[in-house]
Amino acid sequence: MGDSTLHVQPLGPAIGALVNGLQLSDGISDAQRDALLAALLQHHVLFFEQQALTPLQQRALAARFGDLHIHPVYPQAPGVPEIIVLDTSDNNPPDNDNWHTDVTFLAAPAMGAILSAQLLPPSGGDTLWASGVAAYAALSAPYRRMLAGLTAEHDFLKSFPAHRFARTPEERVRWEKARHDHPPRLHPVIRTHPISGLQGLFVSEGFTTRIVELNATESDAVLRQLFAHLAKPEFTVRWRWKLGDVAFWDNRLTQHYATADYLPARRVMHRATILGDVPFYRADAD
Repeated sequence: MGDSTLHVQPLGPAIGALVNGLQLSDGISDAQRDALLAALLQHHVLFFEQQALTPLQQRALAARFGDLHIHPVYPQAPGVPEIIVLDTSDNNPPDNDNWHTDVTFLAAPAMGAILSAQLLPPSGGDTLWASGVAAYAALSAPYRRMLAGLTAEHDFLKSFPAHRFARTPEERVRWEKARHDHPPRLHPVIRTHPISGLQGLFVSEGFTTRIVELNATESDAVLRQLFAHLAKPEFTVRWRWKLGDVAFWDNRLTQHYATADYLPARRVMHRATILGDVPFYRADAD
């Protein structure tokens, strides 16, 4: 790993690892950062227990991995705009109970994200992550060849509709600006990871609306199949949150699903989103 203080325990063959030996609130050294990035490449999502983080500490930690995104519609931690507050209950129902890759409505979507559990329901509220790499590898060779070089449209409005995010005049102003600033984006259906060179599926139920090169019937059929394929249990890991838990995932070739099984209880999570690069497909990486 490159840092003897870290212990990385895989949670499954496809995705997920538990990391011990760090107190994230104290900050991390360059060697620890590099070790975490190496573990992230291998396991796609890392979990840390007993890591209570303030918004300022979470922002500082995330900033060690890159520039941070400020979300156009989600509420922010007071005085820390880089930390979004996902506060869900009967009065504010969850909107992330679908498989999605964060902020793919950007031209250069997030490299990763760090999520911190702030308030949890008595039970439920788990999050699942899926590996686009494992899902891609499990497709047949003819199907992979059919998908090679195709592009898909990712639309902000699919996850952020007006009826949910423009309910008041103030929300409407913010939502209209966000819609204007984030037109639909095209990304490759198969994405090549910029560091590992691995190929993975890069479509998600949360944002992907169509495959551009296919007609509507073909696109709908292929996307339905890929969404179902990506959610197969063998490509996933499920985390049962405890207060103070932190998850750090590689957003480039994963997606995640926050279960909405805890209502009417309340769940509060803080997320820092680390900006990434423009997705690409490189055929010679196959």
